[in-house]
Amino acid sequence: MNGGDLKFHIYNMGNSGFDEQRAIFYAAEICCGLEDLHRERIVYRDLKPENILLDDRGHIRISDLGLAVQIPEGETIRGRVGTVGYMAPEVIQNESYNFSPDWWGLGCLIFEMIQGQSPFRKRKERVKREEVDRRVREDQEEYSDKFSEDAKDICRQLLAKDPKERLGCRGCGGTEVKQHPIFRNINFKRLEANMLDPPFIPDPRAVYCKDVLDIEQFSTVKGVNLDPTDDDFYSKFVTGSVSIPWQNEMIEMECFKEINIYETDGMLCPDLDVNRPNPPPKRGFFYRLFRREASASAPATVRGGGG
Repeated sequence: MNGGDLKFHIYNMGNSGFDEQRAIFYAAEICCGLEDLHRERIVYRDLKPENILLDDRGHIRISDLGLAVQIPEGETIRGRVGTVGYMAPEVIQNESYNFSPDWWGLGCLIFEMIQGQSPFRKRKERVKREEVDRRVREDQEEYSDKFSEDAKDICRQLLAKDPKERLGCRGCGGTEVKQHPIFRNINFKRLEANMLDPPFIPDPRAVYCKDVLDIEQFSTVKGVNLDPTDDDFYSKFVTGSVSIPWQNEMIEMECFKEINIYETDGMLCPDLDVNRPNPPPKRGFFYRLFRREASASAPATVRGGGG
């Protein structure tokens, strides 16, 4: 997922937000992902830009299923979980629900991709959680001239306060969302087959984060200081990327087979057992070859007898 997350692209790649066609392409792929989760009776519950990643080609992936839960057939669940500003009204009010919070989350995401800010809280606005929750329950989101009529309409339908009136919750799930006019130019069969070209292709030499130090939150190594030389170094390649063909070649060559042996018959290998002396080094081909040449070139010894 070397393209980074949508939050970085929305807020740190020029003006905040995307053009509508790019937002709709991502929304269509997210819709397919949610539909697949719901088919397995999984509600995701944490849809937000930080959790949507771009792969090397520019297609999106839904990540971080830490709040996802599987709902038994014919049942509903309760649970006030999610991220402030993205939780649906029924989640905030601790009401029963099934998949409705995910379609609300899609509405929030489409709004944010186009507007460059979430529908119920401005960028970097200091506001208490209770006030954001109140806005979600009571306030109507406002639309700028960045939105076409179709974009306004799908956001309004996905952000309906009553889940019974919400697009995606009227009996046909993702199918009714995909039938909205805003997706008229999306061929979903080709989209699901990865046959449509994404609107943005990540540069393989770029690191898509605001600052190299942002990587720290994903790293288990702490206390490492990076100077401008490091920043320049990391900007020239994608960290952590090893091509699949190269990985396959390493596997086929079995070059790591010897060093990956940890124990045999329940006993540690000699080189891992600190209580055993180090085994003598193996005599390789070059050792034998040079030893033979050295023997051949050594001067003959003449033994003389006494007389």
